[in-house]
Amino acid sequence: MLQNFAKRILKLCGWKMVGEVPPIDKAVFIVAYHTSNWDGFWLIVYKFALNINVTFLAKHTLFWWPLGPILKKMGAIPIDRGHTHSTVQQLVEDFRTRDHLFLALAPEGTRKWQPYWKSGFYQVAKKAGVPIVLVYIDYRRKEMGIGITIQPVDRDKDLLLMREFYRNVTPKRPANQGPVAFPPD
Repeated sequence: MLQNFAKRILKLCGWKMVGEVPPIDKAVFIVAYHTSNWDGFWLIVYKFALNINVTFLAKHTLFWWPLGPILKKMGAIPIDRGHTHSTVQQLVEDFRTRDHLFLALAPEGTRKWQPYWKSGFYQVAKKAGVPIVLVYIDYRRKEMGIGITIQPVDRDKDLLLMREFYRNVTPKRPANQGPVAFPPD
């Protein structure tokens, strides 16, 4: 019932769903570009329209009553961004101990312009031995989609694939869109 309702909302608002969930049990789903609070709303509707069990991280400050229990029910995990190293290790352990885990992350880590993507998603996928699925929300085309799947091997080559994939995606607020790049080592 919720799936049909979500599909109707997307259709009524002019959104088109593209691509399919890959037939795998574990993956890091990255969603770009994240430039507006609307991204989270539309992507949660998209999650329900696909009827997919996806876990995602949200700022711990959002977990106040009554929003906190609702976010947890939708698959959110509270995250304190001040402790990034322990977060990567915890997520890698979650992948090792679960039979099924789809983890969705915004590689920018914020809605504001940043010169680099956070590399935590890549570290998690590589250390856990799981693929990265590229997901997008394109406001110009009013399209949300699941694109290619990358098995992380070579950081620079994988980043080139990601950069090419997201090249023609238009975010809600293009001025907040940073480059598809990792910080220098």
